[in-house]
This record gives sequence, structure tokens and C-alpha cells, in this order.
Amino acid sequence: MTGQSSESGERIPVRVLGGPTVLIEYGGLRVLTDPTFDDRGEYPSPSGRTLVKTAPPRTSAAELGPVDVVLLSHDQHADNLDHSGRSVLAATPRTFTTPAAAERLGGSTVPLIPWQSAELPRPDGGTVTVTATPALHGPKGSEPLVGEVTGFLLTSADLPSVYVSGDNASLELVQEIADRHGPVDTAVLFAGAPRLAVLDDALLVLDGKGAATAAELLGARRVVPAHCDSWAHFTEGREEVVTAFTEAGLADRLQLD
Repeated sequence: MTGQSSESGERIPVRVLGGPTVLIEYGGLRVLTDPTFDDRGEYPSPSGRTLVKTAPPRTSAAELGPVDVVLLSHDQHADNLDHSGRSVLAATPRTFTTPAAAERLGGSTVPLIPWQSAELPRPDGGTVTVTATPALHGPKGSEPLVGEVTGFLLTSADLPSVYVSGDNASLELVQEIADRHGPVDTAVLFAGAPRLAVLDDALLVLDGKGAATAAELLGARRVVPAHCDSWAHFTEGREEVVTAFTEAGLADRLQLD
């Protein structure tokens, strides 16, 4: 097991700000995932697909305040990095992401390949380790179409571990992560079940049932669902995630606030 488990779900504060954007306070560091702070509207992605945002962020970038590090699953889709999110990156000391995204974004971005780690100093003198975890944004073979993505694992000697899935649809990769680093204390699981017609409507990110299975595989004590609201192309929302966890007998693991 990596890190320590915690009986209190409040030991590591985790707050979903809308879509895939989650604020994690870990070892005195303010860690933000996939920053998306633009208002509702239509947003063309660098990939050429236009995505429709249906709700504003729960917190604005200005209200968020300074961030120490960003964990960016990928940059090629507007629902994971928007215009305001790019401004957040520019003001953040360090952003970990895929090699492809780091090459495109430049600045303070740091590329990590799967299982590669980097260390960050904690304000109290300890160290936080950020490890990139493998992710697949669709079915096998879809990489040339959907692009490179990554997940992350946060660990520290005296803190419970936190896994951030990123835009991952592969339970096989979740099993690999569990085999190497499980059980994890908190799993921030991206869901929403987006699908793409050119991939025969295959899942691009986990659906509710897949998220429940991932939680079981990881042995996660607490699950924070993200990436399941605010965008029209998501085919499932939080209700479907709650239903799936309830049917799997895992509803008590969910943190929905």
C-alpha cells in the first residue's frame, strides 16, 4: 500500500468545482486538476470538435486563489482545458501533464510518462510525490483520434494516497494501477460516459458502472466523482453515478459535496 489510510474523509480536502476541475489540498499544497473556468457556451477544441458547456463553474478562477500545482490530464479537448484554464496554468508554478501536452503548452509544464514520478517540497518540510498513471481516452486503438492522456497518484510518507483518473475509459489500466499502488485512500474518478460516433459510440471515459468497478478494484475508501456535469456531450450525470454505486453496494464511499 502507498501512503496511509485515513478514517476521516476530511483529512484530505477534495472539492469538485465543475466538470473535471477539482481542488485537492494535499500536504499543504493546493493541487488543481484540469482547470475549466469559462462560462456556458460553445467551445471548439483543438481537435476540431465543438463542445457545449451547459453550466458555469461553481467557483471562478479569481475566487479560487493561488494554486501550487496543476495536474492536467490533457490539453486537446476544451472540456479539460479552456481559455480561463490556460490563464490558470500561466499563473501556476508547475503543471504536470503528458509529453504531447507539455510540448504544445510550454511554460511551466512538466511532462511525465506513465509511472514516472516527480517530487514537490511540502511547506512543512516533507515531500509530495506525483506519479503519472496510465490512462486511455477511449477503446484500444483510439489513441490517434483522441490523443494522449494521463492520470496521477499523489503520495506522501504520512498522508493517505489520492488517485486522479483523468479521462480514462480502461478498467484494465485501473487494475494495473491497483496492482502497483492499491489500495488507494481517495479516488477522484472522472466519469460522465461521453461517447463518440466515429468510435461506434464506445465510451471515452468511464460510465457510472465502470466507476463503481474501478472503486472496487482500487479498494478506495472514498470516491469523489468528477467530469460528470456541465457538458452536453456527457451521456450520464451524477445521478447515474450514484445509482451505479448504490447498486454495487458502494454508495457509502461517495463524496458528492
